[in-house]
Amino acid sequence: MKEKLIREFKKVFGDGGEIKAYFAPGRVNLIGEHTDYNGGHVFPCALTIGTYAVTRKRKDTKLRFYSVNFKHLGILDGDITKLEYNKKDGWPCYPKGIIWTLKNRGIDISEGMDILYYGNIPNGSGLSSSASIEVLTGLLLRDMWKLDLTNQDLALIGQYSENHYNGVNCGIMDQFAIAMGKKNKAIFLDTADLKYEYADIDLKDSKIVILNTNKRRGLGDSKYNERRTECEEALLDLQKVVEIKTLGELSEEQFEIYKKAIQSPICRKRAKHAVYENQRTIKAVKALKEGNLEEFGQLMIASHKSLQYDYEVTGKELDTIVDAALRQEGVIGARMTGAGFGGCGVSIVKDDAVDRFVKNVGIEYKKKIGYRADFYVVEIGDGPTIL
Repeated sequence: MKEKLIREFKKVFGDGGEIKAYFAPGRVNLIGEHTDYNGGHVFPCALTIGTYAVTRKRKDTKLRFYSVNFKHLGILDGDITKLEYNKKDGWPCYPKGIIWTLKNRGIDISEGMDILYYGNIPNGSGLSSSASIEVLTGLLLRDMWKLDLTNQDLALIGQYSENHYNGVNCGIMDQFAIAMGKKNKAIFLDTADLKYEYADIDLKDSKIVILNTNKRRGLGDSKYNERRTECEEALLDLQKVVEIKTLGELSEEQFEIYKKAIQSPICRKRAKHAVYENQRTIKAVKALKEGNLEEFGQLMIASHKSLQYDYEVTGKELDTIVDAALRQEGVIGARMTGAGFGGCGVSIVKDDAVDRFVKNVGIEYKKKIGYRADFYVVEIGDGPTIL
């Protein structure tokens, strides 16, 4: 892949100079959805699919971006000295946001770059193509400018950029999972204090199968920020009766005692999901450590139901594909993954049932929705790397 992309880079930008290549993975969250901005736990892992970049420094301040995925757009121009956000700039807003964040922190990035990107994560699928680009850009800048930044710093810079440059009020999970990923391990992360541990993923005779609805979603355009506001409103009400900083501090029992303090019935439902999903995630990791894959699967199913009815972020496509998945033989669990409103589901399926599962779910989904779904049997990969 590296050689192929370097050839493509030279075709687009010409020869000469020191050309370097990098990779950052995508991520899938096994359980713990919409908990990361509520001070709860998440359980994501990095994937072996992700985003590649090939780049070299320039002698002027120009930025030139090119995506193999959007060849029809050609080279998109920018400038190190003019990094103001403009939605019309399109996908380069993600790498530009990282440069903007670093410059805001007093890091002197004074020369421009030519950068070619290529991703084999489906765009808008909920597997974090945007966070992958952010961490990847942070990695290449760290390497090229010899910056004193840890991988955890790259995650925090990516989140800051997404929040303050691109205007999406996301939590830390996506960038953290990508920056800190380890092969065959998921990350049990407490988003309240960033304490984390790696958990071995032993699926025995099963595989992780991603279910892509092919309904694209854009986080900034979705109701993502609205859900976050609803949770904040619920938290303010609860803080009048119980001393907490985040919803993630409550157990299910405590929530049931104090929930009447939440004035809005809608906000009460949102908070219920945040509290119960956090506890489901803690139970799921415990079940996995004990080798109880069946319980893990049941908690995945409960997670989807909560996201469907209490958090209301699933939609027709995700509900159709998860429902079809759960009716197949050999399925241990399935749920939506990512922010919702389209994108992907994730399932754990017995090895000998995978082919039949993909065929049957694909037929049922197309019949009900009118267009096809895509399926990926994925492996858990490492974090970002210099190629």
